[in-house]
Amino acid sequence: MKRFPDKNAAFPNPAIPSRCYIKNVVKNPRIIVGDYTYYDNVDGADKFEEHVTHFYEFIGDKLIIGNFCAIAKGVNFIMNGANHRMDCATAYPFYIMGGDWGGIIAPVKDELPLKGDTVIGNDVWIGQNVTVMPGVHIGDGAIIGTNSTVASNIPPYCVAVGNSARVVRKRFDDETIELLERLKWWDKPIEEIDALLPVLTNPDLEEMKTSFRKYIDKK
Repeated sequence: MKRFPDKNAAFPNPAIPSRCYIKNVVKNPRIIVGDYTYYDNVDGADKFEEHVTHFYEFIGDKLIIGNFCAIAKGVNFIMNGANHRMDCATAYPFYIMGGDWGGIIAPVKDELPLKGDTVIGNDVWIGQNVTVMPGVHIGDGAIIGTNSTVASNIPPYCVAVGNSARVVRKRFDDETIELLERLKWWDKPIEEIDALLPVLTNPDLEEMKTSFRKYIDKK
């Protein structure tokens, strides 16, 4: 019988303690992470939650990350609590500073420029020192380059780099992307994923497409 990495282990490979399956260490129920998604950090891979900032209970937004994502050291998710009211003469939050200023009426949620949940798809690779801004959606299979700031949505299977991050190319042709989105390999049982590994790791795109078509036609 084959042995697969334990999706319920914090550190699936004892030989690489810098890689941690995130879902097994986060405690905040508003951080929802899929199976096999890892954070890589030699300074504490189990401290992923410290990199989700301005994450306030009264706002209620969520960080949702899919299956099989690879998240590098120094990635930060800035949540909606970082947003200040912008429809007044000043954006300074006097009401949280204490003293007599604490009596200033705080804005209600509807008065803040909230962007909604931050959603990261499946099989997304986020490079080192990336900042993801509130409410961003990153599609399945996307790659975000090192040191980028993602302030707007990134479509599936695109490579985005820069500050603010912009799409520089698609990873594959449209037909391949459509096949991958139909396949949704990341949702399949681990035994089925294991059987697909020779195809998923094949750099010959024409062979890959042919194999995916046959696989989908059988279903």
